[in-house]
Amino acid sequence: MTSMPDSAPSSDALAPLLAASANGDEAAFARLYALSSPKLFAIVVRILQRRDWAEEALQDVYVRVWQKADTYTAGRGAPMAWLATIARYRALDLLRARRPEINESSLDESQAALVEGVESGASPEEQAAEHTEIGRLDECLKVLPAEQRQVVLLSYYEGFSHSELAKKLATPLGTIKSWTRRGLLQLRECLGAAA
Repeated sequence: MTSMPDSAPSSDALAPLLAASANGDEAAFARLYALSSPKLFAIVVRILQRRDWAEEALQDVYVRVWQKADTYTAGRGAPMAWLATIARYRALDLLRARRPEINESSLDESQAALVEGVESGASPEEQAAEHTEIGRLDECLKVLPAEQRQVVLLSYYEGFSHSELAKKLATPLGTIKSWTRRGLLQLRECLGAAA
């Protein structure tokens, strides 16, 4: 379960499985789990840093997906992005429950933004539907310079902290922070212009 696929399953593969799961198709749900769980497990284990907590979080994620698959709308984003959003919010929710000393000052910017979303009281599914317009985001990501796109994606989708990114990319911490800040500012401008 912990191995990462070379790439995330395609929307063409996941969207029909989500639709069938919404209609109670257990075989489709099992296939959805098989295709998406390695990626989601990697996300939750990176955030939680404990395999046992990550396994619990992943189980909760799929319970929510089974219950809320009918809320997924293809026009609002890719299925994997929707699933990853649920996984990140569930992992952060579990982290805060297990480690109450976690607060925004101990998290990097991307993690703090996710915690803020968890504290708003909306369910992960609602937050994914309301705050994620992945199609627009994908277009805006394409215009970012490669290094900015990489750090933003690794931070947001994989849960890497600035320090972890500096080590992983063999790049000074200040440069990583600068790329992240510039990338997020450009994304904000792009998304604002597209609205």
